[in-house]
Amino acid sequence: MPDKPDTPLLDRVALPADMKQFSDAQLTQLAQEVRAETIHAVSKTGGHLGAGLGVVELTVALHAVFDAPRDKIIWDVSHQCYPHKILTGRRDRMGTLRQKDGLSGFTKRSESPFDPFGAAHSSTSISAALGFAVARDLGGNCDTGHGDAIAVIGDGSISAGMAYEALNNAGHLGKRLIVILNDNEMSIAPPTGAMSSYLTRLYAEAPFQDLKAAAKGAVSFLPEPFREGAKRAKEMIKGMTVGGTLFEELGFSYVGPIDGHDMDQLLPVLRTVRQRATGPILIHVLTKKGKGYRHAEHAPDKGHARGKFDVATGEQKKAPSNAPSYTKVFAEALLQHAAEDPQICAVTAAMPDGTGLDLFAERYPSRCFDVGIAEQHGVTFCAGLAAGGMKPFCAMYSTFLQRGYDQVVHDVAIQRLPVRFAIDRAGLVGADGATHAGSFDIAFMANLPGMVVMAAADEAELKHMVATAAAHDEGPIAFRYPRGEGEGVEMPERGRVLEIGKGRMIQEGKTVAILSFGTRLGEVLKASEALRARGITPTIADARFAKPLDRDLILRLARDHEALITIEEGAVGGFGSHVAQLLSDEGVFDHGLKYRSMVFPDTFIDQANPSDMYAVAGMNAEDIEAKVLTVLGVQVLDKQA
Repeated sequence: MPDKPDTPLLDRVALPADMKQFSDAQLTQLAQEVRAETIHAVSKTGGHLGAGLGVVELTVALHAVFDAPRDKIIWDVSHQCYPHKILTGRRDRMGTLRQKDGLSGFTKRSESPFDPFGAAHSSTSISAALGFAVARDLGGNCDTGHGDAIAVIGDGSISAGMAYEALNNAGHLGKRLIVILNDNEMSIAPPTGAMSSYLTRLYAEAPFQDLKAAAKGAVSFLPEPFREGAKRAKEMIKGMTVGGTLFEELGFSYVGPIDGHDMDQLLPVLRTVRQRATGPILIHVLTKKGKGYRHAEHAPDKGHARGKFDVATGEQKKAPSNAPSYTKVFAEALLQHAAEDPQICAVTAAMPDGTGLDLFAERYPSRCFDVGIAEQHGVTFCAGLAAGGMKPFCAMYSTFLQRGYDQVVHDVAIQRLPVRFAIDRAGLVGADGATHAGSFDIAFMANLPGMVVMAAADEAELKHMVATAAAHDEGPIAFRYPRGEGEGVEMPERGRVLEIGKGRMIQEGKTVAILSFGTRLGEVLKASEALRARGITPTIADARFAKPLDRDLILRLARDHEALITIEEGAVGGFGSHVAQLLSDEGVFDHGLKYRSMVFPDTFIDQANPSDMYAVAGMNAEDIEAKVLTVLGVQVLDKQA
């Protein structure tokens, strides 16, 4: 296979308008070229592959039929948007995908007028598209003008409650709105729930082939005498299946299901809908995730997310690892405790592989629950499990737990139910950028009465925190840990239960104390080495707990040192703010303590490798060293001087 695919038609496309003169046969060829270009691009950068390959024909057809950016094409979750980016003026920048100052892996309003709505979390597209449709009808002022609003939502995303809220509202309002259900039988993990079963039944029934034929013929193109008969036949077929009933009850006209890889079906249906739709309409499109690249088609996750890979073999290029990932440490520690306690169970929201719970599901399938893309339900489900006498571990990424925050407050914290929150991907995560950063969980969890909040400084500490959570029955407890590999520390055979609200001393020094919460401790120790070369030996402590605080440790550090610096991988309002409140309440500032808190800056930090992102945040070893020197009044020459 040549390094660069041959793309004669794609080479003629700078913007979607260039596709308007292509014949249907040429559009079919163009789709194949876009697929090859997508595979080539992702092989060089890594990224989300399978979802984009599944919508290549749909992407080409949408841009050939509609008039973006006047027509708003909104991708949900948007990790399938690489073909869209290739066709909308960003092909020459695909080599920068998910890199510092490069293209985002998701749609992003600031990147292109062809990205009318940014997304990286699921189930937002129908709500946003309805907003565009209403803005259009109310005369909203939009730089690119107002045309159709088109939401492209996957079968996994439509399982979330927000999608149904939007469908219900759209059906009530009756605005012209196009929703395309991209049904590939797989979101990130195999989909779960009644909606998945409904969609599976819909196209598994025998009449499906007749439905495909009806769609392919496009009723609206038939001569007038035949249209009414074709319409009655279509209604009869739909009555024989369960097809369309749910969506039509919500107020949508229903078309489909149709083959999303067959341009002879896609193009006439989209053209007919564009010409004739008067209210909300849902087009049910069947696709195959990873389509056209066998290494993705045969992968368990259908090539959802990939590092750089060899196109010919599909083999990913991974750097050798010297330490286990935090996610794996959590998963294996949880298995240890589950083997001894049959009340321990685990819940995740469509991320069994990402959270490590796939291992738990293999060992204890009756005690592991993937609720689908439904974080709100997942949290309250855990609350019910806890109230029923089980010991649920709710494993979610920090950024996704935000979606269930009301339930954390109302259903868990107020009732003091012992739900154990395993918060993965805490802190800055790299290529997924600001949308996936775990920036806010310290603040929003530690503000809740009765909530215990821990952060692991390394993988051994994480093992202790899993043990601590398993043993904690007095109320809710949370522990956070980052993406990626651990520090390479020696691992205990099993975790030990930590005393709630007690930190640990790492190094005794004088003059200045650094109190770390989370995995910045490794950078603090590096900074300490540089400071020692200057004759400064700081005291270093690991807080372990943001809630409850170790009052004795903090007040001792404040009393015995001229300056106290806290550091955490989170936004303002978290650990450092709680420490400041304690110091204020105790009157410590009256005695002249110099207190500084190192937190994320008040901005969303864009994608880069994690080290570069933490440099932007001012939290690497050299930044910590500079903070200590500044607070002590030590003059430092500029590094470039």
